[in-house]
Amino acid sequence: MDRAEPVVLLDVREFPEFAGGRIKGSRLVPLGELDRRSGELPSGEAVVCICRSGKRSAQAADTLVASGLKNVAVLEGGLLAWEQAGFPLEKDAHAPWALERQVRFAAGLLVLAGLGLSLIWPVAVALSWFVGAGLVFAAMTDWCGMGLLLAKAPWNRRSGSGAKSCGV
Repeated sequence: MDRAEPVVLLDVREFPEFAGGRIKGSRLVPLGELDRRSGELPSGEAVVCICRSGKRSAQAADTLVASGLKNVAVLEGGLLAWEQAGFPLEKDAHAPWALERQVRFAAGLLVLAGLGLSLIWPVAVALSWFVGAGLVFAAMTDWCGMGLLLAKAPWNRRSGSGAKSCGV
């Protein structure tokens, strides 16, 4: 980043994660949008894909290379390694909770609601069973439907100000 050559820092996380902490100057294009938005990236500049730990950024790099970009790299270890190295992060003042925290909150609330309602309507305990099964499924498959649903919630959408999108 200290070199004179231009570099695009491409953050492929979801907006709540991006708003909660990012490398200054990075641009947000969530991994799920990368296929349709990869054409927005300049073909002549180096692109460094960034995520929390490196898993999504590796997938993003594969997608970008497959779309024809040549100079693509991954920030090894992601933002976790960046922070451990003592480098600064830029944050939005009113960032929403991280999606993982939102999922834990919603799941806990649904379990409590199912248990509470089951005191007056015994069938409601099925809600708690359903949420528990969903959490086990999410852990085993690394796919979380509740997280995908929460990502689309209005409070997890970018407002007109604050975070930068990839408008290269």
